[in-house]
Amino acid sequence: MPVTLQRVDQATWEADAQVRHDLTRIYADAPAERLPAPPERFVDDHLAAERFFFCARFNDRLLGALAVSPDDQAWWLSHLCVRQTTRRRGVGSRLLALTGEAAHADGRRLRVLASQLPMADQVLLSRMGYRLTQEGDYFELDLSPKGAGQ
Repeated sequence: MPVTLQRVDQATWEADAQVRHDLTRIYADAPAERLPAPPERFVDDHLAAERFFFCARFNDRLLGALAVSPDDQAWWLSHLCVRQTTRRRGVGSRLLALTGEAAHADGRRLRVLASQLPMADQVLLSRMGYRLTQEGDYFELDLSPKGAGQ
């Protein structure tokens, strides 16, 4: 499945009705215990805090999303979700890989708080090259030339 990466910020959210529809549907498919608020409110709150989403695009539709909270050194990732109808087809893995490429190009690290992750997500991150830090409170992807693409 040839998935491409689309960044969704506040301006994109406001300007594109299809993006609003797709992103809301992605998070409507999330298990209730994974989302801190109803989908529309979750997306609105995330964007209002000057954060953004990376989304997996296929055939002019968004199939998966990843919430990104930037700081000076890293993009903190959370709330990975793929539309229920397209799960188990590699969309989430491809979204994470494309996000890694974007972070590398921007000179950022990728980090994910360990305490927010169910075991299945921790296994996926480990397979994608993320490693638990010595502090043990977050996973980080090594984007150095030696570690990139693992």
